[in-house]
This record gives sequence, structure tokens and C-alpha cells, in this order.
Amino acid sequence: MTGKVTSKLLNANVNIPLLFAASIISDIDLLIPSLQHRGPTHSLIIISMLFFPIFIVWRKKATPYFIALIQHPILGDYSTGRTQLFWPLTAYWYGEGAKITSLSNIIIEWIFFLTSMATILKTRDARTLFQHHPSNLLLSIPIFTVLLPALLSFPLSVPSELIIPHLTFLTMFTVSVLIDVGHIFKKDT
Repeated sequence: MTGKVTSKLLNANVNIPLLFAASIISDIDLLIPSLQHRGPTHSLIIISMLFFPIFIVWRKKATPYFIALIQHPILGDYSTGRTQLFWPLTAYWYGEGAKITSLSNIIIEWIFFLTSMATILKTRDARTLFQHHPSNLLLSIPIFTVLLPALLSFPLSVPSELIIPHLTFLTMFTVSVLIDVGHIFKKDT
């Protein structure tokens, strides 16, 4: 959502699957047992250092992806939990500390979901997601970050009040990936 708004402000075209992948890539720590969730992969310092070469090459075109990436720890995780925003300078955990099951978290998640869906529909990005494009395979990243918690309760359990948003995104991303996979197999036959 924030990456899309930034792209409009900068008059820059964005790759929607890459934008979704960027917005959730910090949660790669969920798949790495030695990393604590919302730790170093959510650090604004680490994210900025890793993104610096991308800015050098793609300049303002990189900004929407950077904004999508940092909105995750700032808007999402800071408001609904705690995160190590400035690791390695400090190991302090910043945030409101709300639990995933808290009413405030559920309301925030629904607001983000409804705003995202309105943006996707208004900008016609939903249509883009359901057309063949090799970058649709990038949506495999957010599929796992939605699938594991929503359906398998790994590494955390999703409250029942948030199942609809999770399943909606899971369905959209899965259909998009399947369109690409189908196109790959059709091309090979």
C-alpha cells in the first residue's frame, strides 16, 4: 500500500509482485530458526545498508520498494508488537507491545487489509496480478508468510478474526503464481 502510494507520488511504475515481496521479506526470519522474529531482519539500519546499492543503480525507481520494505517494521510490527528497529546499534525492542490477538492489532490489520484491497481494486492492480508475468513467481514469498501462520499456526497462530484477510491474500497470490506456473508448463508442451 505505501509502496504503491509512493510510486504514484514519484510517477514511477512498479512491479506489483515485487512490491508485495518487498513488503514482507523482513519476515524471512520466520523461516530461519537461529533468528528471532522481528530482530535483525526488521532493523532499519540493516535494511538501509542492504538497499543502498539498489538506490545507486535504480535511484528514485527503488524508492517505492524501499518504502514497502520499511513500512513492515515501522507500521506493522512497531504498532502491533516489538521490533529491533536499530539493531546492531542497540538490541532494544521498540514498539507498542500489543499481542497479535489484541483488539487494537485486529483493528489495525483490518484497516491495512481494507485499504490495500481498495488500492488494489482502484489502481486495477488486481487485473495485473491475474495476468501472466514471470515476476508473479515472487509472490511465493508472501504466500509462505501468510500460509504458515494462517493455516499451520507456524511460527505463530493467526486469530480467527484475521483469517479472512489472510485467506484473501493467500488466494490472490496463489492464483497469480499458478497462472505463471501454468504458462510455463503450457510453453514446454
